[in-house]
Amino acid sequence: MLSEWFWWDRLWLPRPVTWADLQDSEGCVYARASHLYIILPVAVLLLGLRALYERLIAVPLAQALGVKDKIRKRASHNPLLETYYRTHSKHPTQADVKGVCKKLGWSERQVERWFRQRRNQDRPGVQKKFKEASWRFAFYLCSTFGGVLALYDKPWFYDLREVWAKFPKQSLLDSQYWYYITEMSFYGSLLFSVAADVKRKDFKEQLVHHWATLTLLSFSWCANYIRIGTLVMLVHDTSDVLLESAKMFNYAGWETTCNSVFVVFALVFMVTRLIIFPFWLIHCTWVYPLDQFEPFFGYYFFNAMLMVLLFLHVFWASLILRMVKKFLFGNLKGDERSDEEEDEGSEEEYTHAYTNGSGNGLSNGH
Repeated sequence: MLSEWFWWDRLWLPRPVTWADLQDSEGCVYARASHLYIILPVAVLLLGLRALYERLIAVPLAQALGVKDKIRKRASHNPLLETYYRTHSKHPTQADVKGVCKKLGWSERQVERWFRQRRNQDRPGVQKKFKEASWRFAFYLCSTFGGVLALYDKPWFYDLREVWAKFPKQSLLDSQYWYYITEMSFYGSLLFSVAADVKRKDFKEQLVHHWATLTLLSFSWCANYIRIGTLVMLVHDTSDVLLESAKMFNYAGWETTCNSVFVVFALVFMVTRLIIFPFWLIHCTWVYPLDQFEPFFGYYFFNAMLMVLLFLHVFWASLILRMVKKFLFGNLKGDERSDEEEDEGSEEEYTHAYTNGSGNGLSNGH
């Protein structure tokens, strides 16, 4: 009963089309939900391929580019502070700092320094960041070329009204199948590896993005929104290639090259994510279908998922503009989304920062 309710024709298909109309016949092959079962093993395969890539290609490449981890001073072994760090907070309040000082006989500056050093121990090294960026760069580069090869000879690549020609009775192509499966498997692998990957300030937004992308692609597959789905994937992958390459040059210390690539990335991001995506693709999914059928639940659901992605693009665009501002004023360092390592400065700097903070503890003072 649940299956029949979930797959009710009127939810996902325009009137008068039913699922019976989308059965393979007369040389036409249609996408099915069962086709998506292969995503899980392919995602695991990509995780294995990533491990091999990082070991055999990313590590030698990092060494060739001079990417080295910074030697960090490790925090001294202290069971009391270690227990607090693991079970309570990595950023103790000022009151907790004073309480620890009484128990250990340490000064506040010593406790502050211990927590700073302990937090820096947990931060990923530059080589780990480089390997992750290198893997994503390799995938997005391949997927972008693959998307162009799958779309360049299709009429809907040049005329968006062709996206809805004879919808939803549009036969599935081999190129569309492999493009979809590869992309969905990649985002699935990112969800599997999220606990081990570098966590950035937009960690929650990234999770929302991955889930929204998988939901959008799964729905577009089952409801045969495949033509517009391939266009959405290509638009997104294009700027990601430049983003990951800029990160790689940044970790390698190639500041001039990094800045140049970043400027190109910012321009491509704004054009693809904030112009082409909303004004061409969302317009295509919001306006053109109404020429052929009445709105239905799937129509609203698909456009709602696209709007979620658009809101995320606006959020990331604000971070990019902040980085552009820093770049124009000569102060662009690293990734705006990164959790930067805390400085091991002088005692006077620590004292000044702490006493001029908001008084709510170490996380505000530094």
